Amino acid sequence: MRRTRIFLAGVPLLLFAVFLGAQDAAKVGANQCKVELENDYVRVLRWNVGPGEKVPMHEHPASISIPLSGGRVKFTLPDGTTRETEVEAGQVIWREPGSHASQNVGDQPHELIQIELKGAARP
Repeated sequence: MRRTRIFLAGVPLLLFAVFLGAQDAAKVGANQCKVELENDYVRVLRWNVGPGEKVPMHEHPASISIPLSGGRVKFTLPDGTTRETEVEAGQVIWREPGSHASQNVGDQPHELIQIELKGAARP
């Protein structure tokens, strides 16, 4: 009986952690992200992330990103794994639905346009 109570006591914490890991990008990155356009089909985000700045864990549906400036970005996935990516201005990048935190690890501001596809599967 005691074991059951301990397990059940942890359930709300687990649900809270899952909720935190799946937040809207424009809300958690409000200082770095502006919604430029939203309709029934797409949401267009403009990101401007300064050197060293971080964007907390958030999610995106399938999307296309177009960096307006080159730079180096570190992504942290929900399982804690990280990867760094070098991007070039004008590059067109397809992204599957997913969740991540990100950080500009370059020495210049990083600006990009991201087009989220509505109706596309969410993570």
